[in-house]
Amino acid sequence: MISQSVGIFLGLFAALGRITRSSIPIFRWISGLYLWIFRGTPLLVQIAFVYFALPQITNHAIILNEFLSAFIALALNEGAYMAEIIRAGISSVDVGQTEAAESLGMSRRLTMRRIVIPQAIRIIIPPTGNEFISMLKNTSLAYVISTKEIFFQTEQLSTASFRYFEPLLIVSLYYLAMTTVATYFQGHLERYFGRGFNRDIQGPGVMQRALSTAMRRA
Repeated sequence: MISQSVGIFLGLFAALGRITRSSIPIFRWISGLYLWIFRGTPLLVQIAFVYFALPQITNHAIILNEFLSAFIALALNEGAYMAEIIRAGISSVDVGQTEAAESLGMSRRLTMRRIVIPQAIRIIIPPTGNEFISMLKNTSLAYVISTKEIFFQTEQLSTASFRYFEPLLIVSLYYLAMTTVATYFQGHLERYFGRGFNRDIQGPGVMQRALSTAMRRA
């Protein structure tokens, strides 16, 4: 959850840096380099790099434990993918909305905060939910640096008991439970922010039809 939140924060700044109209070219260049590195290399390599290589290249000035290494790698990786999701959401808002806001005297920052971002959220939420679910499963990769997460504990138990079916079944059910809960809340968020945009016309439910029939008979 924390890695996802930090990833969204990083992704927002990287997305703003990638927008063509960005007034700071160096910001756009740094954002592009960040996306190029973290989208082009595997997450497993990034976790190992932060834990093993970072102390070496800093002459052991920076030494992170297993948890912090996994957290930083997951957040940076998630931020790179969130940047493109957020950029796509912002780009989906009609440019006329921005022009109308600017014609009313709104600054670019105010236009983004009050006009563009609220409309873009509807587009951003579905892929963000998918990324969150994907990251939940990708946390199992942290076992490579001996992070004491659930899959690492499962491996330890399986190695000690020479039984693999039961531990792996339990960890699979654990991940299924987490992703099911995440999918449930994602659906609620999509319906909430999609109000007024959803073109699907749903008929009355069972209770509504029963109440309507009772009122007509009365």
